Amino acid sequence: MAWLLLLAPLSSAFLVWVALRRHPRASQAVSITASLITFLTALGIALGRIEAPASLAWIDLPGLRVEIGMTLDALARLMLLMVTGVAFLIHVYSLGYMAEDPGRGRFFGELSLFLASMIGIIVATNFVMMYIFWELVGVSSYLLIGFWFEKNSAADAARKAFLANRVGDFGFLLGILTFWATCGTVAFHPEAARALAGNWLAPIVGLLLFCGCVGKSAQIPLHVWLPDAMEGPTPVSALIHAATMVAAGVYMLCRIFFVLELSPEALSVIAWTGGITALVAALIATQQNDIKRVLAYSTMSQLGYMVLAVGCSGTTAAMFHLTTHGFFKALLFMGAGSVLHALHHEQDIWRMGGVGRKMPLTFVTFGIGAAALSGIPGLAGFFSKEEILQVAARSQPVLFWMAAFTAALTAFYMTRITLVAFLGQPRTDVVRHAKESPLVMGLPLIVLAGLAIVAGYPFFGIVRYLGGQEAGENSLLVPAASLTAVILGLVAGAIGYGRASREPIAIPLFQRKFYFDEIYDWTVLKLQEESARLLSWIDQWIIGFVLVRGGAFVVSLGGEVLRLVQAGNLREYAFVFALGAGGLLFLLFGR
Repeated sequence: MAWLLLLAPLSSAFLVWVALRRHPRASQAVSITASLITFLTALGIALGRIEAPASLAWIDLPGLRVEIGMTLDALARLMLLMVTGVAFLIHVYSLGYMAEDPGRGRFFGELSLFLASMIGIIVATNFVMMYIFWELVGVSSYLLIGFWFEKNSAADAARKAFLANRVGDFGFLLGILTFWATCGTVAFHPEAARALAGNWLAPIVGLLLFCGCVGKSAQIPLHVWLPDAMEGPTPVSALIHAATMVAAGVYMLCRIFFVLELSPEALSVIAWTGGITALVAALIATQQNDIKRVLAYSTMSQLGYMVLAVGCSGTTAAMFHLTTHGFFKALLFMGAGSVLHALHHEQDIWRMGGVGRKMPLTFVTFGIGAAALSGIPGLAGFFSKEEILQVAARSQPVLFWMAAFTAALTAFYMTRITLVAFLGQPRTDVVRHAKESPLVMGLPLIVLAGLAIVAGYPFFGIVRYLGGQEAGENSLLVPAASLTAVILGLVAGAIGYGRASREPIAIPLFQRKFYFDEIYDWTVLKLQEESARLLSWIDQWIIGFVLVRGGAFVVSLGGEVLRLVQAGNLREYAFVFALGAGGLLFLLFGR
């Protein structure tokens, strides 16, 4: 039964691609049914009704044994519930959002492949199995980000995501190979990793494996693909940001923590990467006007929180926040999608205003998601973010204060987006004629809003399920700092944008996203130009002049020599024959 986790979405993807792409209704029915089966299977596993299947030997060679099986421990079960539950709601939501799209049959097939790929990462028992599904997630994201491939911006965004992740995945692959060469196995066995204990390779392996997370979870410097991924349909954005691709990197770090903990140096780099990413992304989000890009940078910032927690040895806190974040971030993206659906895909918040009166259900549920992300006490985001702050305060005080400042920025930019987009007076005619989205899009918002409220409470049991301790025995500094940060962010946002009709303060550094894209464009362009010049020189002088012309000269010279001895003169033939015979006799008897 457990194999239904993979077989249901994989079969759905195959069936849709082979037979049903041109039959949208059938594609939708098959894909949603497969998603529901996957969620029910995950629920059965979480309740203990379904056991993990026996592993099967796939590769059995001297020095390399790879098995196909399923890891269904507490970490995997929690992740499966969140991923499959959110994915099912996104499938249902997509019925309304993609109702008029002629390519929706293909869309649902690609959604199924994306879900299957993420599940494969979660249940993988070894690095090889994880890496296969890791690459499938990359392929799925490429297909879905570039779903509207007739738009140049969507095609470019898909390529950008694919290439940025190739860089991280190459480091991940090197880390896997180094782990195998050192430990003699690719299985997730903490005992096998002891070969790295005290080994100079431990930090190298840890950081190479971390490269995979830097790419998939959009950490600096490989984060540039994530905002551009907004070119895909909004349900794809919700799936990428809440339940699949970006979540894979953090989950992978928690799964392989038995390797990372062997190197304090690697953990320190991981923690600082997460902290810097969280802060930089939050600063950028304060100056973005595209509603989906604000949410994209908020995802990058929250992922930074989770990576910081892992670097501070707080895997429980990281998974807690990953789970709650999955609920309220899916809610926020689907709420934004509801707005775009009603406003004919207008994404500039300064061309909205007054949306809340036209779309009350979307406004209320989006507001709950924004409050949860901001860390308002009583909502899920407050509890999980506080867990991360507690971990940082005990391990890295400087990073704790960075994270607290980031929390203030989060409350600030979410207040900004709510006030500018949903309150005030409508700024365009399209807003004045907006209508609430259909019920098929509204119901998933209601469910996710409920989860964004209750998922952080002890009775929901996420931390206890993971084997950790609930917050409460910790320093009062953390909740005080967290609450102060939230209040400051809310007040600053209300003062700055309560009645603003345009951006009151423009900060080019944040608007231009710290010029990361420009830096990459310049350096990559320069590298391409210099590489082209070098290759041109090699082609002209090494290949063209030395090999081609030099080879022709040698052949021509040889021909001239042979022509001289092939002139038809018998005395010359006799002389050459005698010379050759003499040389041969000397070699045979001269010694």
